[in-house]
Amino acid sequence: MTKPLVAILSGAGISTDSGIPDYRGPNGLWRKDPEAEKLVTYGYYMNDPDIRRRSWQMRRKNRTLRAEPNAAHRAVAELERTGVPVRVITQNVDGLHQLAGMPARKVLELHGSVRSVVCTRCHARGPMEDALARVEAGEDDPPCRNCGGILKSATVMFGERLDPQVLGEAVAITKACQVFIAVGTSLQVQPAAGLAGVAADHGARLVIVNAEPTPYDDRADEVVREPIGTALPRILRGIGAESTL
Repeated sequence: MTKPLVAILSGAGISTDSGIPDYRGPNGLWRKDPEAEKLVTYGYYMNDPDIRRRSWQMRRKNRTLRAEPNAAHRAVAELERTGVPVRVITQNVDGLHQLAGMPARKVLELHGSVRSVVCTRCHARGPMEDALARVEAGEDDPPCRNCGGILKSATVMFGERLDPQVLGEAVAITKACQVFIAVGTSLQVQPAAGLAGVAADHGARLVIVNAEPTPYDDRADEVVREPIGTALPRILRGIGAESTL
C-alpha cells in the first residue's frame, strides 16, 4: 500500500506551548502593541534608524531563539521517521520543526527564519546569534561586515513578498498531497491561507486544528478545537497507524 503524502501547514499556534506568543490571537503581539508591527515592517525598518535600533533590542529580548520544540513539533518529526512522506509548510520563523528532528529539506519556511540575518544590499547571510552578540557588545544597529549595508532578520517583513520559489514548492506539495493538516493557523493571511482551499480542490483530506474558527472550516473534512499539544499527536498517530495497514 502506498503511504499518503501528508502536508502540514503550521502557524503560530503550534509554537505557543514552546513559550512563543502568537500574533493575532486574543493575547497576540499585534493586539497588545500595535506599534510593534512597525518594527517588522520593511519600509519603516529601512528608512528609520530608530526603528532598527528598537528592532534589534526586540530581537535581543526575543524568547524564540531559546525556545524548545514541544509535543506537536515532535509528533510531526516522529511521523516522518516512520516512513510516511511528510512535508511541513510553516508560517513560523522559529525553526522548531527542524530542532524537533524534521529534515531541513522537508520544511518550507514561507516567512523565512529568525535564526539568520541577511544583508539588504549584498544579500550575505549569517547567524542571528553573531549579530546579537554585536548588539550586546554595544553596536545598536550592526551593519553588514561585508559591505556595510543594513542587516535584517532573514524573515519576510510586512511589505516584502514571499520567496516565489518557496511558495511554488508549497503549492506543488499542496496539490500532490493526500492529507493536508492546517494546525495553529488562523488561515487569514494570504497566500498561505489559500493553500487549504487548494488542498481541498485537489481532493486532499483537509483537517483543521485551531482554537478559533477559520474561513476554511466549512471545507474541512475534520475540524478540531482541542489543544494542539494533545490533538496533533493523536491525529498523526492515527495517520501512522492507517499507513501500516
